[in-house]
Amino acid sequence: MGDPQSQSQPLLNESAPTHFKNSNTRIASLDVFRGLSVLLMILVDYGGSIFPIIAHAPWNGIHLADFVMPFFLFIAGISLALVYKRRPQKTLATWKALARALQLFFIGILLQGGYFHGITSLTFGVDIEKIRWLGILQRISIGYIVAALCEIWLPVPRRKELGFFKSYYWHWFVAVILLALYSGLLYGLYVPDWQFDVSASTSSLPPIGGGGIYTVNCSVRGDLGPACNSAGLIDRYILGLGHLYRKPVYRNLKECNMSSKGQVSDSSPSWCHAPFDPEGILSSITAAVSCIIGLQYGHVLAHLQDHKGRLDNWICFSLSFLAVGFFLALIGIPLNKSLYTLSYMLLTSSVSGLTFIALYYLVDVRGHRRLTAVLEWMGKHSLSIFVLVSSNLVVVSIQGFYWTKPENNIINWIVTLVNHAYGREFVDIQSKAAKR
Repeated sequence: MGDPQSQSQPLLNESAPTHFKNSNTRIASLDVFRGLSVLLMILVDYGGSIFPIIAHAPWNGIHLADFVMPFFLFIAGISLALVYKRRPQKTLATWKALARALQLFFIGILLQGGYFHGITSLTFGVDIEKIRWLGILQRISIGYIVAALCEIWLPVPRRKELGFFKSYYWHWFVAVILLALYSGLLYGLYVPDWQFDVSASTSSLPPIGGGGIYTVNCSVRGDLGPACNSAGLIDRYILGLGHLYRKPVYRNLKECNMSSKGQVSDSSPSWCHAPFDPEGILSSITAAVSCIIGLQYGHVLAHLQDHKGRLDNWICFSLSFLAVGFFLALIGIPLNKSLYTLSYMLLTSSVSGLTFIALYYLVDVRGHRRLTAVLEWMGKHSLSIFVLVSSNLVVVSIQGFYWTKPENNIINWIVTLVNHAYGREFVDIQSKAAKR
């Protein structure tokens, strides 16, 4: 097979190819799964403002959009197992993994840090005081490097009869340590009262009443609400308010009374005006565990040759995660994407596994590749599609063709049609695409 490192990049843009015994058959379902994730991302970005039921849940709960990030993390984990199917030279492999993670992180900053200002503003460039350091690609890069280092450096017993769970017990140990660290910080950190200045442009909203200082009363420990959670505390302290996402989805909560134009009422709770990053530092810990879980599914794919053995192991994993995730949700750990809670991480990992099982059976076992040809193509070019969608280059390019005057373009016609059909202001497409 040659150098596994040169055959694939386990990120968004290419699927890591593996082969069946004595065959050159590619695991096409992995490309299809990646393409499906890209398609879902586009659907919820542009359709979420019209159909809120598929957009991100404002806080607790889970909607269709909340599966996109876990899907990407899960896929990155599977791909890593295929890349490192043959044990690589550790130091060289580490440098290559770091280089790829940094590349992805930088692309994420370029796309979501504020460089592209959207279809309603044809300017571009970054205000360093407001640049957003974290985002979708940055989170994937963090999960990728954590899982890659586990795969490269942690020992694996040679005895295959131990089973995949016992053989990779060091990987599970790292996952448990990360979850313990996350839980300790989420529930153990004391969150004091805090303030922010709207007039200092920490918010995406125009200054209300001439701007001013808002105070958020907390003085609590272990709160999981949008105002006083320790995830926000860590990001405010390390990243700074000015570098957090300025249009958090919790503004869609009823308490915030957000208008159709995306403005929060001055009578709303103070925290409704504050920035918050759903791809923040603390929640990236559990997101990395999602990638480690995907890595275990990849081990099954890389080291078992028969379909039945693969499917049996995957189903066992998926149902176990599903049961534990539901149990945690029932005992009071909410399904929350913004905090990437344990219940959310386990449930979405289970759904990721079940989705991959279905696609694997349909595409690689039954051979129905024609049905998923478009998704497979999208999966092979997913990073390019992500860049085009997130930067709005496609939308801006289409918008550039008009009839007699700039306002007569296809994008403006679509927006006008949607406004008329739903009797409401259409949310700026860029505010969705730049975030998701």
